[in-house]
Amino acid sequence: MKEQKKHQARIIIYWIATALVIFQLGSGGVGDVLRLPAVIAGMTHLGYPVYFSMILGIWKVLGAIAIAIPGQPRLKEWAYAGAVFDLSGAAFSHLAVGDSAVKLIGPLLFLAFAIISWALRPESRRYVALA
Repeated sequence: MKEQKKHQARIIIYWIATALVIFQLGSGGVGDVLRLPAVIAGMTHLGYPVYFSMILGIWKVLGAIAIAIPGQPRLKEWAYAGAVFDLSGAAFSHLAVGDSAVKLIGPLLFLAFAIISWALRPESRRYVALA
């Protein structure tokens, strides 16, 4: 009974973290693609060219879709890697331009959710390399 509760808790934590990652990547990607004024202001503040928001946005939306769809474990591995690159890059970018530590909370929090989602994913969503 204890193992079953532990398994259920793991699944619940996985789905909460995964939903948050999908939401963050998807909504952030749409904001990037639409070039919302706040997104453009953030990009220019960090020193990135405006066109970068379109590239980043498309990849974020595709990553959210890849994590959300069933199957495709290899694609999910790439999507999780992309999320880690995006979120750690965002945190580092804020550090590089001298932003306060408060600006690191969002990227690092969602980075933690991405790592939790990846680590707790069910067997059916894991990529197993063939020898």
